[in-house]
Amino acid sequence: MPQIQLTPSERREHRANAHHLDPVVLIGGDGLTPAVKKEIDAALNAHGLIKVRVFNDDRAAREQMYQQITADLGAAPIQHIGKLLVLWRPQPEKVRTLDEDRMPGPRDVKVLKFSKRGGQRPEIKQLRVLGNQRLTSGGQIKRAKPKQKSVKKRQAD
Repeated sequence: MPQIQLTPSERREHRANAHHLDPVVLIGGDGLTPAVKKEIDAALNAHGLIKVRVFNDDRAAREQMYQQITADLGAAPIQHIGKLLVLWRPQPEKVRTLDEDRMPGPRDVKVLKFSKRGGQRPEIKQLRVLGNQRLTSGGQIKRAKPKQKSVKKRQAD
């Protein structure tokens, strides 16, 4: 895969975004194994911007690993500071399948209950309404009734 080229301003922005991140992949004494490359690839797909910690004292070996990772995985080198490597690769678009049988999900609703006496504040209740439920005008949750079909449509089915 070809290495991604970034402008200095893009690299600066990614470096700022990576500042608060923790390393998600650790490279141990065995070095850059295929399993480690696979984990880095999975982390880049999941997060896009990652930090990798290398437990190696040789700076030249770390720099060589950094270049090899970016070349093999098609990632952009953002920063190599100490034993931390910062890599970025745009995240692939996630394919979502439309589920025809899927019902609407739960939603949180705030309901105001007014007091019978006018001088008190209304009570605010937070309710969760599920997909097969409905909220009445009085603030009660009821199960949604199935839509009624006409007699002719029922006979046609």
